[in-house]
Amino acid sequence: MSEIRYGLIGAGMMGHEHIRNIALLDGACVAAIADPNEEMRSSAIALAGGAQSYSSYDTLLAQDLCDVYLVAAPNDLHANILQDLMATDKPILVEKPLATTTADSRDLLNIAKGRKAPVWVAMEYRYMPPLQRLLQALEQGAAGTPRMMSIREHRFPFLPKVDDWNRFNARTGGTLVEKCCHFWDLMRLILKSDPVRVYASAGVDVNHRDERYMGQMPDIVDNAYVIVDFENGARGMLDLCMFAEGSYWQESIAVTGERARCEAFIPGPARFAPDGKERGAQFVMSLRAMKEEIREDVHVDPRILNAGDHHGSTFFQHERFLELVRKGSGQPEVGLEDGYWSVLVGEAAEESARSGQSVDLRGKGP
Repeated sequence: MSEIRYGLIGAGMMGHEHIRNIALLDGACVAAIADPNEEMRSSAIALAGGAQSYSSYDTLLAQDLCDVYLVAAPNDLHANILQDLMATDKPILVEKPLATTTADSRDLLNIAKGRKAPVWVAMEYRYMPPLQRLLQALEQGAAGTPRMMSIREHRFPFLPKVDDWNRFNARTGGTLVEKCCHFWDLMRLILKSDPVRVYASAGVDVNHRDERYMGQMPDIVDNAYVIVDFENGARGMLDLCMFAEGSYWQESIAVTGERARCEAFIPGPARFAPDGKERGAQFVMSLRAMKEEIREDVHVDPRILNAGDHHGSTFFQHERFLELVRKGSGQPEVGLEDGYWSVLVGEAAEESARSGQSVDLRGKGP
């Protein structure tokens, strides 16, 4: 097949990361970029080594010069953009979250019925090499049956974005949708069950409190504990802190069964490390019967690490997406239903944090 031409809609931070990673792929290029912000669009075009430039994605679509579309626009724009893109017959890769609300996500599921070209939701955390190592161990039965899963993310605050769109729940869906959709997706993938109940405690305690936009203080939460019960009896827990820049590991993800606990340790981006250098990831398995711990370093090609802030996962996700596109048939590994569930749990967690009550999800699946 000839070179696959990407049409990028949204040229912000993640748009730039996608461009750098697509450049590492054989037989792929970013052929067109649409973004209303001239500065970001020009920067993205230069990074791509030249691409057609559009201030509106409508104009990009009308030109019909791309083989696939990649959506990296702000969260609240996803639903409308996807509705227009799904009227084409082209494969789509859309950044997380699928949309900012469950209602919009359900509408997208209905619109996509009967569509042959895939819509892949960019839950790239699945493709982090230490997470892949964890998934491999679990599939081999190392832990036994996963009964408990805990995720701790202690990291830096949300970064500045164009027009400060990521400072308010109305545009992001809320931190527990915007940031944590990855984690609800991982829980559902690893525990092999759908969530039935969510309880959250969260606050706006440290970050962005001295910021004002049009006289309004940001309302995105910066820390939370969330518990998720699953239909098969398994449980998941998230410990999130967005003001923990000094943490050596940005994420630690542990899965425990009757045989062992398997855990992945993932560092944050090199540019936020005190020395500016990449740190290695680790996989650890604590064997219950033998009362011993096995620890492995997980190595990633430095070129891939340097292409983004997500420990190589953006590249590996693109590899799998491109493989599906070239195949010309088949289902995406992360589809619209996965995207729907991750928004549903995040929305329920936001609701629970406000009300102080658990939220029952039974009967709310797609």
